[in-house]
Amino acid sequence: MVQSVLMRFLKIEAREAAPVIAGFLMQFSLFVCYFSMRPIRETMGVVGGVNNLQWLFTATFVATLAVAPLFGWLVSRVRRRNITRWMFGCFGLNIFGFAVMIHLYGETVWLARIFFVWLSVFNLTAISLTWSVLVDVFNSEQARRLFAIMAAGASCGGLAGPLIGVLFVTSIGNAGLLLIAGMMLVITIVCADYLQTRHVRAGDEAVRGSKDASAANTLGGNPFEGAVHLFTSPLLLGIASFVILLASVSTFLYFEQARFVAAHFTDRAEQTRFFSGVDALVQFLTLVIQVFLTGRIAATFGIRALLLTVPIIMTAGFLMLSTSAVMGMFVVVMVIRRVGEYALVRPGREMLFTSVPTADKYKAKNFIDTVVYRGADAVSGWMKAASDMLLSPQMGAVAGAGIALAWVFSAIYTLRQHRRLEDGPVAA
Repeated sequence: MVQSVLMRFLKIEAREAAPVIAGFLMQFSLFVCYFSMRPIRETMGVVGGVNNLQWLFTATFVATLAVAPLFGWLVSRVRRRNITRWMFGCFGLNIFGFAVMIHLYGETVWLARIFFVWLSVFNLTAISLTWSVLVDVFNSEQARRLFAIMAAGASCGGLAGPLIGVLFVTSIGNAGLLLIAGMMLVITIVCADYLQTRHVRAGDEAVRGSKDASAANTLGGNPFEGAVHLFTSPLLLGIASFVILLASVSTFLYFEQARFVAAHFTDRAEQTRFFSGVDALVQFLTLVIQVFLTGRIAATFGIRALLLTVPIIMTAGFLMLSTSAVMGMFVVVMVIRRVGEYALVRPGREMLFTSVPTADKYKAKNFIDTVVYRGADAVSGWMKAASDMLLSPQMGAVAGAGIALAWVFSAIYTLRQHRRLEDGPVAA
């Protein structure tokens, strides 16, 4: 009885229950993995020097640029259902390696910088890959109903991960947190494997055999196909511009966060606890919105409400920071930005990819989510460093408002391109 009521409330059909649970657990385990490591990365960023953050962002972009062709080659050559096995298996070995290094040598400056760059590559690549699986196995109609529920799995994981840091970092240390993260990544692999080998899109039951066969085949093409398609598709180009401006807004706020934390907390454990506490708050608020609001907003107002709300609020937020740049005000704006991105922007952005060809769901999507995002990070990092030298904090916030306003217009353009594609012939 309770189960049927819950499924009706969440608008889940009976045959969708198992894949939705698998998608939820896939996102949950990945985000427990990532968010148990994220506070370590933030602390490592401070260890590496707040004034060196623009260099770390540039190094991250270079590393992402190096990884992108390798990912493209893997996607082109490996059976589709094995992509997550190979990628997450490799990442898991990296995590255990870092745990050993931190245990043996401690948090040296260079190890801190390497870990910062690695995790910055890992988080976008891994998150993009799990969403590639979801946009591959769920159709557009299902996405509007179900993506918020599976994104709630990410929020639950994002809530549990920081709490692990808050509760256990003083007893097991950062190396112990990394071991927990590595074990959670194994669960992610199992769930992704289930979705790619067992689930069939709604309406495709009659071709289950061919769908299963397609999951066992490679996508073909070349490692640079995703980048090429980006410049030939107005929708993909619109999504890329949207991501560039999203990353720029995030980077401006991230630099301010590091500056505030370095000024208010001197102990590394306290810095990790602060970052973990903020992460926990963000994920709790995100979870509430995803469960009760995101799906209904998407069903009632469409994707446009998901993509436009946060850029508009951020424009106002930066203008408020230009008049009152106190710690409390900054934390409020930062929390709103992150909650809005996870609860609204991310599900809305992923819904756009349900209409593109299968190869683009892996290749072009990953290129946008990693290389384009980190490239924007690097450029906006240097822009923020320059604005700190040339502009007052108030004028820097005004510049941030200008970027957020451009983000609004980028969302409008992208939504128009998506509507044209939805109204036209469906891509094969």
